[in-house]
Amino acid sequence: MIIQQHLPKELFRGKTVFITGGGSGINLGVARHFAALGANLAICGRTQERLDRAAAELRELNAHVGGKVLPVAADVRNYVALEEAFGRTEAEIGSVDVLVAGAAGNFLCPAEDLSPNGFKTVIEIDLLGSFNASRIAFAQLRKTRGSILFISAAQALFPHGLQAHVGAAKAGIDNLMRNLALEWGRYGIRSNGITPGPIADTEGMRRLSNPEHETRTKGSIPLGRYGHVDDIGQAAVFLASPLAAYITGTLLLVDGGSSLIGSALWNEAVEQMVPRKSAQG
Repeated sequence: MIIQQHLPKELFRGKTVFITGGGSGINLGVARHFAALGANLAICGRTQERLDRAAAELRELNAHVGGKVLPVAADVRNYVALEEAFGRTEAEIGSVDVLVAGAAGNFLCPAEDLSPNGFKTVIEIDLLGSFNASRIAFAQLRKTRGSILFISAAQALFPHGLQAHVGAAKAGIDNLMRNLALEWGRYGIRSNGITPGPIADTEGMRRLSNPEHETRTKGSIPLGRYGHVDDIGQAAVFLASPLAAYITGTLLLVDGGSSLIGSALWNEAVEQMVPRKSAQG
């Protein structure tokens, strides 16, 4: 449930938020919070049908201010297509004030079984896609003195079993975030990252976990629960708001303290979920 009693419902009225990977999961949850606070939204992903469904929901949430929602299909790896998406956004709903770089790919695979193409795919979606979106958005963000939010992951902080590709990509994103904060602060552009913990009811959780794994790990999290997409959405609107006007180059862990316990339980569980091809030969 979206909780907005702490922020004015017109906080982002007249502001434009562009979200990559915005048609589902955590990124759609982030979009809901910006919509509920009156933002115009451009949601970008590879599947137009999924984006259209999400847009219908978001239009109801920002209807109180007559907000606009633009579902625009583009692959973040395709610079030209993404550039066109940003061009449409500026022409139809206004220059971007907030970029949420959230498009990501993931799967479980032992490093010795990981193909070069599999590694490259995750690097391109996560890291290259984040750079493409930031680089294209720069001109608009410079005009609006806007901000960038990168959606990262705990795999960047310490190693996780069967996640060498994801850890490399997310570590690159965290470093990119800090470099842009350093370089683009002179233009009034803030750059920050959010590291979600395990978030319930998402495609990522369904792909990377199972009921037995969840039962064991949930109790080990210091706050005693998995996160919700609303936890990430609330963090995002805070970092993009005037309340965070002097925050840049920061990685905000929204994980219930799960990073404090490391990845040992994860590693044990995924080793049982995915057999190693090399052990079978």
